[in-house]
This record gives sequence, structure tokens and C-alpha cells, in this order.
Amino acid sequence: MEMDKLDELAARAFDGYLVRKDLVRTFARQFPVPTYVVEFLLGRYCASTDPDEIEEGLEVVQRQLRSRTVRAGEQELFKARAREEGHVKLIDLISARLDAKTDSYLATLPSLQLTDVRIDAALVSQHQRMLTGGFYAEVDLGYDAAIALEANGRPFGVDGLREIQLSKRDVLDVLGQGREMFTTEEWKGFLLRSIGLEPSQLDERQKDALLLRVVPFVERNFNMVELGPRGTGKSHLFQQISPYAHLISGGKATVARMFVNNANGQRGLVCQYDVVCFDEVSGVSFDQKDGVNIMKGYMESGEFSRGRESIRADGCIVMVGNFDVDVEHQQRIGHLFGPMPPEMQDDTAFMDRIHCYLPGWDVPKMGRELFTDRFGMVSDFLSECMTQLRNQSRVSALQGRVSFGGALSGRDTNATQKTASGLLKLLYPSPDMAISEEDMEWAIRLALECRRRVKEQQKRIGAAEFRNTHFSYVMGEDGVEQFVATPELQSENTIGVDPLSPGQMWTISPGGEGEYPGLFRIEVTEGPGSGVRILNRPASPAFQESVRCAEQNLYARHMELVGDRDPRSHEFTVQLRAFDSARQGQQLGVAVSLSLCSALLQKHIRGGLAVVGAVNLGGSIEPVHNAVSIAELAVEKGATSLLMPVTCRKQLYDLSDDMATRVDIQFYSDVRDALLKAIED
Repeated sequence: MEMDKLDELAARAFDGYLVRKDLVRTFARQFPVPTYVVEFLLGRYCASTDPDEIEEGLEVVQRQLRSRTVRAGEQELFKARAREEGHVKLIDLISARLDAKTDSYLATLPSLQLTDVRIDAALVSQHQRMLTGGFYAEVDLGYDAAIALEANGRPFGVDGLREIQLSKRDVLDVLGQGREMFTTEEWKGFLLRSIGLEPSQLDERQKDALLLRVVPFVERNFNMVELGPRGTGKSHLFQQISPYAHLISGGKATVARMFVNNANGQRGLVCQYDVVCFDEVSGVSFDQKDGVNIMKGYMESGEFSRGRESIRADGCIVMVGNFDVDVEHQQRIGHLFGPMPPEMQDDTAFMDRIHCYLPGWDVPKMGRELFTDRFGMVSDFLSECMTQLRNQSRVSALQGRVSFGGALSGRDTNATQKTASGLLKLLYPSPDMAISEEDMEWAIRLALECRRRVKEQQKRIGAAEFRNTHFSYVMGEDGVEQFVATPELQSENTIGVDPLSPGQMWTISPGGEGEYPGLFRIEVTEGPGSGVRILNRPASPAFQESVRCAEQNLYARHMELVGDRDPRSHEFTVQLRAFDSARQGQQLGVAVSLSLCSALLQKHIRGGLAVVGAVNLGGSIEPVHNAVSIAELAVEKGATSLLMPVTCRKQLYDLSDDMATRVDIQFYSDVRDALLKAIED
């Protein structure tokens, strides 16, 4: 393989800490061990760019993996070897438990299907992660024939073990010195290669999302959610790359296992690992009713209680899962926390503790072309660097250089700072390196977007306290305030500034009967015939009523609305398109009336305009009770003008100054007044 520019840079900067990632995949497919186990051995024997040295090391790695990993059906062969030779070396996932009957610890080696292996208490004390799920290690397994002859004897025993992870403590110095040889873009690419991906096959948005996945490894007490399509490698990073992460696959998550076992005082996963990841989170449940409350308390403060004792931990909580539908549809039918477990999906207090909602839909599906064949850092070196970076913070680097807008609460600011700090630690592993304005702004914008995505979902649930989601920042003393949006809200379904075709217009339903306010587009076509036909099947009773009232008002007042055109000699076809979770189309009579008139007159409705209001059979305008929420939604959806009943005027005194300056609100007294103000000149 011919080295490219990034390979050559890496070879100069990290000599002895590199491995070719295609070799890793080759061995990982051959042997039943995680990626970081393979890289541990490759890093020991093949950490070189010299082809001859690599070839020689590969033979050693091949030999060790072949002789020390247990494939399916080889369990008895290894046991027999232990009996004949007195001991055997193997690479396995070792865990331990306390046997209260004998007051001793017993180890489990799953590859040999052994659950009662003797192990010294001092060894367990040195490696407590054995008690909370275990870890991969090189195990020296002994066999004592004398004990085998005893009643209930346990002949197998752990004579020694070596954790598969790096033990050096100066790794950050090496990482910091190496980083200085790279530009920011080169460094991002090298980081992605180090986790096994090829940056040349990714766009900037995809790179950002993948780097966000790494933030929990470098930031303490960081809470992240990633939901998106299947096949994007959501759990791979937490299962294969670092021994400091633990993956919990669906099912029950016990409080004892997660936090503390009250029976024996054993600390749980959040104390033992840097990152605890819930895979397929929609299927996760807690064994206790207050399990979610304990989780929320820990996510907020990093503490949990055991009796009178308060215990601190710094393990991150990451939750990953799948959408059954695309993100646009998910927003139409509900909100982006919809796939979460029932006890979490509508809990705004739980959501408020999420620092980052990673847009999983921006990550490509993991095809062969996305995996790199180039050089990257050895996983155990990289994971050791990341775990040591957790002891640092880059929040101080933000002070005096970045200020946040008034829409951010204390939790919003904290979440944004933690995400930005993690991203900056990835880019600048040495605290002595000067952070450029461009990279600072990149981290801030990405952090604000991920936090705003959380707030947007809280707002969708209807909580009034989360109404203001217009996140902004200012760089420098004389900087201009910049607003940050979430791309999924900026779709083709937002209100544009260009006029729609005659008969089409934007409207906002105020909601009601358990439905939130929502954006709709009414589309009307006219032709020869008579009557009004609704295209939607089935059409909701609420929308049917709006159409019926609009139709009767058009017939009764056609002279003042459309002049000498006779609406009874035309057939109108009406379609209602919904763009939010609201589906009923309640109280849209005025908008339907204007669409019917627009279609008949063949005149456009003004661009950027949204109309609100309902009309009854007598022609009177119905009151609207949540004018402020509607105005905020109109701004969010891109409206530049909003046409509302005059009765809303007093309510809108409560609209914030910021909102009031971003949309032109006009009032109408009846349908004719609304039509005159809505029609394009």
C-alpha cells in the first residue's frame, strides 16, 4: 500500500503508535474478539510503517490469536490442554462474582463455558470491573488435578491476567506533540481514520456527526442521545473501540448494576466505566419504578445516593436507538424522542438533562467504502488518551471569547459548554495549544445545534417554559449576534417568501383536544361543476367543519368577496397538507375561505404569509386563545407576515420583543378584510 500525505504525517508524528486499519478488520473477522483486542496485539507487534516489520509482526499476532482465542467447538480442547500442561493462556472476557457460600470469588470465562473458576480476592480488588460486566484480558488459566478429585472441587483457577489496555501515563504528551504537525482538517481526518473510517468518503456534515460520537469518551458526565436509521454503526464505537466503554443491549437495566448494589456496596457501571451506552434504547426498562428518577438525578449532578451516603461518579450516559421512519416523518407524527422508552419519551425533565442530541440521520450507512485501509492510531493508545482528556476542560477557553444569547437557560449554557469543550479537546488535546477563532466557532455552532434539538422536542410536547428556542451566540466584544438552527427544521416544508399558486396558502391551526398547534398548507383547485370536494381520505371532522363554514360563507357573501363570479357554478377540490404532529386541521375556516376566493379569482396569496382564524356559519370570526404560541410557531416556520383576528391583539402584548420584530403581524375583522390584506397586489 502506497502511503498518502496523511499517512506520511502520521508516520512522522506517531511512530510506534500506528496500525493499518485493514489489518484490524482482517483479524477481527477471523477471531471472536472485539476490534480493540486485535489492535492491542497489532499495536504491540505491528506498530510500524515498514512493510517487513509489519509482515513479521502479523505472523506473531496470527500465532497468538490462533493459540489463545477459543472458537466455537474448541472449549474442551483448551480445557484438555490446561489439564495436560497444568495451565493454558487465552484471551477472553473475564468477569467475577462473590460466592457467599464459600466466601470466595469465582470468575467466569464464557469462551470456555466456565462459571466457577477460582480467582484470588486481591486480583479482583485490583480489577474491580470484573464485578460489573467484565473486560477482555490475557488470562493465565491454571488446572489443579488434586482439587479436581475433591468433592465439589474447582480445579480451574486464574493464575494471572493482563488487562487489554495501555498502561502508559505520558500518552497525552505524545498526542499533543503529534497534533502540532497537522492542520485542523488533517487532524479531523486522522481521528476518523483512527476509529476505522475513511474521511475522503464523508462530507463535512457526516464528519461532524461522527466526531460528536467521540465526545463522551473525553468529557465527564456527558449525556447524549443518538437516534437514526439502522446500519449506521451507532453501537460499534462503544463496543469495539475502547475498553473504557460498556454497552448495555436491550432488556432490563438494574439499579444495582448501574449505580450501586445495596446488598454488598459494590459500585455500578457508571463508577467503573467512562461511558455506559444503552443500545436499542427503546427496549430498555428499569427493574425499579424509581429507576428513571435515579437516572435523572445522576444525569443532572453526577451523584446518586446509597442510604445516607452520596456517591459521585463521572461515567457518561449515552442512549442509541433506531427510527422506524425517516426524520421528517418522525417530526410529523410526533417528536424526535418518540423512539425512547415510554417512561422517558414525553418526560421534559429527562430531556432537559440531555446535553447533546446527535443527528443520527446525518451518519451514512456503513458500507465497505467507508472503512479505511490507511494508518490510524492504535485503539488502546487512543482510548488511553481519551480517558486522560476527561481530567481536563476547555470551558475556560470559551470565557471572554464567546457569549450566549438570552434564549439559553442555565442548563442550556452548561450543555453547550460541555459539548463544545469535548469537541475542542478532540481538536486540541494539549491545553497549551491556541484555539483558532474558526475552530472555536465550529464547536460552538455544533454544540448549540445539538442542544437546541433537545429544546425543540420539549417545545413540541407543549411545555410553555421551553417556548424560546432561538439560540444565538456572539464571538468577540464587537461581534454580530449569530442564530443557530437545526437543519431538520429548515426543510422545503417551511414558509417561503415566494407567493404560492392561486388557491394555495399557509395556515396555522391553534390545536385543541389534545393536539398541539401545527403548520398546514391548504391547496384548492377549481373547475366546471358545483360544490366543494375534500381530497383527504379520511378527512377529520374538524377540517370538514372548517370547509363547510367556508363554503357557506362564500355562497352567502360572494358579491363582497369575489364580485360577480358565481361560486355555485364552480367545483372546488380542497386538500389539506400537514407538516407537524397536528393532523386534525382544527379552526382553519378563514384560510379555507381565502384559498377558495384565491382559486376563483386566480390571484396569488402574498409570499411569506400565514393566516390564522376560524369563521362560523354566521360569518363571525372565532376567538383564538393561544396567539403567542402561534406567533412563535409562525416565526419558527419562516413566516414573514402573520394575519390574525383583531381579538388577538391584547394577547400579543406578551410576545417577546425579539419575536415581535421578526414577523409582521396584521389584524383583520372579517373574511373580506382578511382577503384584501392577503391577496398579492
